[in-house]
Amino acid sequence: MSRYYVVTGAAGFIGSNIVAGLNARGITNIIAVDNMTHGDKFRNLVDCEVADYFDKHEFRDALLAGRFNGAVHAVLHQGACSNTMEHNGQYMMDNNFRYTVDVLNFCIGQRVPMLYASSAATYGASQEFREEPACEGPLNVYGYSKILFDRVLRQRWHELTAPVVGFRYFNVYGPREAHKAGAGSSVAFNAFHQFRKEGKVKLFVGCDGYADGGQLRDFIYVEDVVNANLHFLGQPEKSGIFNLGTGRAQSFNDIAQAVINGIREHDGQAPLTLAQMCAEGLIEYVPFPDILKGKYQSFTQADITRLREAGYTAEFHDVASGVGKYCKKLLAGL
Repeated sequence: MSRYYVVTGAAGFIGSNIVAGLNARGITNIIAVDNMTHGDKFRNLVDCEVADYFDKHEFRDALLAGRFNGAVHAVLHQGACSNTMEHNGQYMMDNNFRYTVDVLNFCIGQRVPMLYASSAATYGASQEFREEPACEGPLNVYGYSKILFDRVLRQRWHELTAPVVGFRYFNVYGPREAHKAGAGSSVAFNAFHQFRKEGKVKLFVGCDGYADGGQLRDFIYVEDVVNANLHFLGQPEKSGIFNLGTGRAQSFNDIAQAVINGIREHDGQAPLTLAQMCAEGLIEYVPFPDILKGKYQSFTQADITRLREAGYTAEFHDVASGVGKYCKKLLAGL
């Protein structure tokens, strides 16, 4: 019987990049799992090669019924509702938490490696981003759905029969996120399209002691996320929960500046400083929305000590290089 790599959330942003990354390594025996209710996500898989596709609900039922027993080489579980503004807690907990427990139980029973998506949302308003309970305090039910599974996994380390690796993704940006356009897409994606449409990038005014556009996040290019996943996929003895960010906090102003200068370079124009952009009205600061107050992370910065101790040594793109590369792809229609 053929054995497959299962990628859940395969038509989504990170999942489709992982499928493409597996293909680049010559791996095509992939079962893609997703929910195609929003059919435009198919575009993320058009240039990818997979062996089969399952709807999320069909896959979960088949998994629980034992139909995949003996047929899976590894599971890369990226499927989740990542909308931090989703208020349906029942849906969020079933989709993000219970589903992931089902996958874990399968992997333990089948001695199959599991890599899964956790989130920096588990830290909430913390100023320390270490993979420790003392630093954790989610601000929304999305973050809670992620931290609850991490906590359950910590209680079950002794049950593992194959490696299980959780990645706490920080602010990921890059190709294949167009289907999330709007609140779910990255700052870089939104800034790019806003600048192309309106000739300016809008950022929030200062809050929590930060200057206008000065809120700081750990922005990570999706190519780096894929590389980390595929590295740990080949590490038979490594289990753990690891931050996956660059370890550098950079401002929203940095993102806007990289986007604007990336477009200007394409148009044959000279780069501008942040001050010049503000003076020319290319960046506009808008009021902070009430709906985000008390639910917003004004600062994130991954502590990647444990990631490095686990043997991952690759360098990460900073905002200038990562967003610059992303802009070139967006301008090329990729």
